Amino acid sequence: MADYHVYFTIFLMSLITTILVCWSLFKSSGAKYHLPPSPFSLPIIGHLHLLAPNPHQAFHKLSLRHGPVFRIFLGSVPCVVACSPEMAKEFLKTYENAYLDRPQNSAVVYLTYGSKDFSFAPYGSYWKFMKKIITSQLLNGTTLDMLLPIRRDEINRFMKSISHKAKIGKAVDLEGEVVKITNNVISRMLMKERCSDKDDEAGEMRILVAEMAEIMGRFNLSNYIWFIKNLDFQGFGKRLNDIGRRFDTLIERIMKDHEETRKQKETGEVKDLLDILLDISEDESMEIKLTRDNIKAFIMDIFTAGTDTSAITIQWALAELINHPNIMKKAVEEIEKVVGKDRLLQESDIPNLPYLQAIIKETLRLHPAAPMIPRQSTEECTVAGYFIPANTTIFVNVWALGRDPNHWENPLEFKPERFQESQLDVRGQHFQMLPFGRGRRMCPGISIALSLIQATLGAMIQCFEWKAGKHGNLITVDMEEGHGLSLARANPLVCVPIIRLDSLPLPT
Repeated sequence: MADYHVYFTIFLMSLITTILVCWSLFKSSGAKYHLPPSPFSLPIIGHLHLLAPNPHQAFHKLSLRHGPVFRIFLGSVPCVVACSPEMAKEFLKTYENAYLDRPQNSAVVYLTYGSKDFSFAPYGSYWKFMKKIITSQLLNGTTLDMLLPIRRDEINRFMKSISHKAKIGKAVDLEGEVVKITNNVISRMLMKERCSDKDDEAGEMRILVAEMAEIMGRFNLSNYIWFIKNLDFQGFGKRLNDIGRRFDTLIERIMKDHEETRKQKETGEVKDLLDILLDISEDESMEIKLTRDNIKAFIMDIFTAGTDTSAITIQWALAELINHPNIMKKAVEEIEKVVGKDRLLQESDIPNLPYLQAIIKETLRLHPAAPMIPRQSTEECTVAGYFIPANTTIFVNVWALGRDPNHWENPLEFKPERFQESQLDVRGQHFQMLPFGRGRRMCPGISIALSLIQATLGAMIQCFEWKAGKHGNLITVDMEEGHGLSLARANPLVCVPIIRLDSLPLPT
């Protein structure tokens, strides 16, 4: 036993010495290369202790002290953070070719069948093939127009559900209700099934999507501390195996059902996205063979990227409108003038509702659903005079871009009018705000996301007044941010809806 303690002590001292030596080499590298400034770090954990409670907020505070670009170590992982529009432009436009990959972690790699999806796949021939398929077939204008009746039907169902609760004075947990509508839209577009029942396949998918988003957004120490990389201190491995097994079993069953039913489909019948993917996988003329794992991973992408983000934006927008009744009043007046009271607002009305569009833009500026854009450098590069080594993780802080006082007057004020006075947009052309990313790896679902968000929010404020609190007795709602990959609210948005119109203009 005594020998054991001696050997363990020697091992521990050797390990600590090795770590300190390696760390000193990391720190001294700045003498050889002109690296971005860096705050004081600790051995082993680096700057991990500085990131609580929200990394995007912590990065913003660090930028006020160390400048718009600085380097940190998340454990043993070297990172560079960009917190200004100018620095965002350098990384995402000027030197984009060096930053086209995304960083990987154990959860993402496992749940995407080894990065065989689109969102996290390495930049290369497969990624380019999938990008072409997405833009030409899956999410092009023709496909989105064909699937418009699905989005319209789900909004109608949502309005009827809220109307029923309004008639009995029941409070509504907007998080659950809005996630339900976005889940249903994605599920029906993908496989013609709604996520309304926990007992059916689509309902099971909804539960799995929530679990996948949660575990991908959680902090796993093994991803950042090199000498515990293969240890599962937090139990991530067991959970990942369970979620991955359940997802694979479910999606295999759904795909086999689709393969059977599509044999009986009549010519000209509208196809869902899974039909299109299966057609592509069977097409021998394609330059790249789409495997079943590729399809499964892409389906995971669509669900995780397309549900939470849209629902989160709708919640933040409504919360801001409740806290700014003058802006709510102006939005309602615009809708009544353009749409009237005899029919429900439609996606086709959006181009004629510039103030509603401005509200969404202002919401995305202050509350971007994805607060940071992560990239991985594939080659060494000099950016803004600083040397950035290869294999460095880059974080572009989208949340900070929308609060930059050099580009926004009174940046913390919710003021949609600022977008009526400028041509600023959210489609990646202006580096003051990049809620959907920018360049080749920009979110390909931006059009459907904006259409669904604007039409849903517009219908909600056209038909109902919204009183905050379980009893509608709160004047304002809190704006505290939650944790995770998406910028969710820390606390549920609970409201009492009050029917605004004498009769709701809903189809029977």
